[in-house]
Amino acid sequence: MDINLKDRIALVTGASRGIGYFTALELAKAGAHVIACARTVGGLEDLDDAIQAAGGSATLVPFDLTDMTAIDRLGASIHERWGKLDILVANAGILGVISPIGHIEAKVFEKVMLTNVTATWRLIRSVEPLLLKSDAGRALILSSGAAHKCRPFWGAYSASKAAVEALARTWAAEQQRKPLRVNAIDPGATRTAMRAQAMPGEDPTTLPQPSEVAKAILPLASPEMQETGRLFIVRDNKFVDYRMPE
Repeated sequence: MDINLKDRIALVTGASRGIGYFTALELAKAGAHVIACARTVGGLEDLDDAIQAAGGSATLVPFDLTDMTAIDRLGASIHERWGKLDILVANAGILGVISPIGHIEAKVFEKVMLTNVTATWRLIRSVEPLLLKSDAGRALILSSGAAHKCRPFWGAYSASKAAVEALARTWAAEQQRKPLRVNAIDPGATRTAMRAQAMPGEDPTTLPQPSEVAKAILPLASPEMQETGRLFIVRDNKFVDYRMPE
């Protein structure tokens, strides 16, 4: 299925490596102009080279997502330059530590929540008016199976991703009568640096590459995609509904 994103503006956070890098590349290949955000300048420059080699275009925005005023400035800059935003991929996130809940240092827990949850909320707050100026705004919020499995020792990360999904679902419900569509994405276990940090004994060759995940995510950014308020499971290539506890 060919996805045509010509003349569309896409913002991707955590774009310097992993799923964010390859999602930004796929969006650019499909014709979108990509605003690529990350802390690592070198990774963003590598992405820009890859996008240009593929015939695409990008604007690089190196900054730390925990800088809330920088997120606000980003929204203002997008408004000034393009007047709208068509696609948001809120991908940036950190693992924190794998540890019993009672042993997690306060500063570690707070940084996970700041990066994964508060920054996502601030990003939504900053770019929602821009997405509503698009004829088919699409917001993709990266989550994790950890939001539901709640395995031992994954407390901080699991709690952060459960909160992110709650934000996405609430935002989707608020926008039901508008063209904006909002969905969460569970990419599944992927061959990334974060996965290696979480599961150091795992054989990475058994996991899909982030480029494969990015290809599965791309159609969700299309104006033709009408699902909203749902969770997309990449490994199953399908949307699933949320339900109340039984």
